[in-house]
Formats: sequence, C-alpha cells, structure tokens
Amino acid sequence: MTEARSDGRLLLLSPGDSVFVLRGQIEAGETVLVEGQAVTVAQRLGLGHKIARVEVAAGNKVVKYGAPIGSATKAIAAGDHVHLHNLKSDYTPTYALTGAT
Repeated sequence: MTEARSDGRLLLLSPGDSVFVLRGQIEAGETVLVEGQAVTVAQRLGLGHKIARVEVAAGNKVVKYGAPIGSATKAIAAGDHVHLHNLKSDYTPTYALTGAT
C-alpha cells in the first residue's frame, strides 16, 4: 500500500489523489517520508492541511477525494504545502477568499 511508504500522519483519501491530507501536525524543518522520498517541510502545517503526494506541473489539476479540486498556479513539488499560494480553486472564486471584489 502506498501509505506505508509515507509518514503515518499523511492520509491518502483516494488512490488517484495527488495530495495527502494531514492527520497530525508537522513542524517546520521536520523531515517526513512522502511516497518513499524524504522531504523537509518548510513551515508548520496543521491537521487537515494538504501536501503534494506527487509533482504537479503549473496548470495541472490537483486531485483530492478522487476529483479535481483546483489547478496548480505554479509547479508544486512532492511534499510541498498545497494551499492558496499555489492552487486556484475550481469551486471558490479567488476574490471570495481574499475579500476583494
């Protein structure tokens, strides 16, 4: 199983997902195993956050729950935090998240 090659705090929701969901906290500077690859996490990440399971090229879809949730706005490396700084949601307009109109 794929998860055995990854840190136990990383939850794979569906086999085709390009992200893991954190089921525990990871501290900044901590090294975790992602798909058999050691990755150092740049910032503290909490429960429910997403990190990339695989590389996602800019413009490609990010998949969670077996469905696309958005498009990468820049290249995302395996182990990177996946959030508003590198993902454009397919469901929520950006202005709704930033307060701009």
